[in-house]
Amino acid sequence: MTLIGLDVGGTSMKAALTRDSDTLLTESWPTDREDPVGGILDFAAHLSSRAAALGSPAEAAGIAVPGIVDESTGTAVHSANLGWRDVPMLHLARERLGIPVAIGHDVRTGGLAEAVLGAGRDAGDFVFMAIGTGIAAALILNGAPYAGTVGWSGEIGHVVVRPNGEDCACGNRGCLETYASAAAISRRHGASVPAEEVITRAEQNDEKAAKVWAEALDCLADGLAAATLLLDPSLLIIGGGLAKAGESLLTPLTTRLVDRLTFRDAPRLTLSELDDQAAVKGATILAARLLEAHPPKK
Repeated sequence: MTLIGLDVGGTSMKAALTRDSDTLLTESWPTDREDPVGGILDFAAHLSSRAAALGSPAEAAGIAVPGIVDESTGTAVHSANLGWRDVPMLHLARERLGIPVAIGHDVRTGGLAEAVLGAGRDAGDFVFMAIGTGIAAALILNGAPYAGTVGWSGEIGHVVVRPNGEDCACGNRGCLETYASAAAISRRHGASVPAEEVITRAEQNDEKAAKVWAEALDCLADGLAAATLLLDPSLLIIGGGLAKAGESLLTPLTTRLVDRLTFRDAPRLTLSELDDQAAVKGATILAARLLEAHPPKK
């Protein structure tokens, strides 16, 4: 079966066409900040056309979107970064593509992929936190993402770690992603320096970069400590674009987390095995499971 897996990020969208276990192609498009929904549908339609041109028409699609997602209705409820509210994404995508579509939360689909294919495949219960344009987490229980009562679980990026701190796009102040997302690290340093360059400069003892990076690490450790004390996971997996920093992220973050958990051991902290393709692979898994549950009529 040929499947579309599409991951919508705040800066770019990534996708893959797969047939059975083979990847036919991968593509990336910039996220249209002026018309993000239209951009998503255009990208999905483009992938469907590519599949047809390859002689393998797409049979189902999975689309992972950021923000608050009601997966039961396929509604993109709210995204602070992309500015939408109550978008009937499932209806729009089905109408545009003419095939079965599954809608998932981007980080929960990434966590699903880590549970099936990646660093969490033997863990059972774990927390997957993606750090990119924003920050969100997925709670994985017995290998499956927990969405919460109405799909609002995992918004750790909007946990306040610095009371009365900087304004956040969500309307609050001092949120984790305001200090520690890749976008925030770049913004707080200034001069359009990307987060990965800020980290490099910090390791070269650049005073300004070191201050921004240290505060980001402190805030991440505060957020992970809170998640640990509340959930007691066996494993914490870090994904998203910032995970590409590797040991430059993992080593100081582990030290800070251990320091904050004064009366208990810290859970194991590791990096995603699927890198920035986790949500694409998770969206593909959603599409495959949708077809398995509702096979097309012969």
